This record gives sequence, C-alpha cells and structure tokens, in this order.
Amino acid sequence: MSWKEKLGMVHIYTGDGKGKTTAALGLAVRMLGSGGTVKIIQFMKAPKVYGEQIKIEECGAEIESLGLPKFVHGKPEPDDIEAAKRALQRAREEASSGKWDLIILDEVCVALGFKMLEVDEVKELIKSKAPNTELVLTGRYCPEELFELADYVTEMREVKHPYQRGILARRGVEY
Repeated sequence: MSWKEKLGMVHIYTGDGKGKTTAALGLAVRMLGSGGTVKIIQFMKAPKVYGEQIKIEECGAEIESLGLPKFVHGKPEPDDIEAAKRALQRAREEASSGKWDLIILDEVCVALGFKMLEVDEVKELIKSKAPNTELVLTGRYCPEELFELADYVTEMREVKHPYQRGILARRGVEY
C-alpha cells in the first residue's frame, strides 16, 4: 500500500488562539515536501493580501482566496454570504475530485460561526470528499457537531496576545 492510500482523514484547527492557518500551512508544506498535491480554499480572505498566499503557491500548492476585500463585523452583508457560498461550491468540487492529497478549507469555521453557511452543508462536503483526500478545516467558532466527523481536532487557546495591549495585527506575523 502506498503512503497516499493511507490518506483521507479530517482535521479541525479551531479556537480563539493564534496559529490555526499557520498549522494548516505547515501541514501543506509537509505534504508538498513528501510529493503530495495541495489545494487551499480560503473563505473570508481576499486574494493577494496575506503573506502566505504568494509563498505557498511558490512551494507548489494551488490557492484560491474567495473572500471579499473587507472584514465581516457583526451581521454579514449579502455579498459576504454569496462569497462564502461560492467558496463552499468550489470546496465541494475540489474535495470530491480525487485530484488532491490535501485540501485546506481556511476560515470555513468562521463562515459557519457568522451563519454564512449551514453546518449540514459542510457535513455533506466532509462525507462526500474523495476517500484518499486529507481535509483540513480551520477557523474559530467551529461547531462541535463537526467534531464527530473529524479524526483530529485541535483547539488553539489564547493565553496571551499583543492585541490585549492594543497592538494590532502585524504584517508577516498575523497576516
């Protein structure tokens, strides 16, 4: 049995601490270094804004950032919801294709937390993914009912963060 035939598990990286996307990207680099294929679909992140978007492509991953160039605060606008729905549709297509060894759905849990997507839609995506595709869901607010479908659940817990002292996100560290 080849190493790729052993793939197919589901990971969730959630919680209020920093490091969810970073952990997923570390797994992407590991997969690429092993000769695997990687697809990243970013929910709620606009293209060409975050430092990882350019470099991860240079490493060989394919990335689609399908968010809008604005932050969602409070109630999402209709265009935010539409962007999340488009990202989910792309995720369904890619997850079921069998083309990828690893697919990362970055910030999909945030879209769920803001009620931009339905939990049942994401459950169905997980259940319909190709059997040997490893799937990672990231973002705070992950509904616990998704935990039962996951093989790995990691919760990042914030203990201390510069934001608590009024220091805003810094390029190269938080984005």
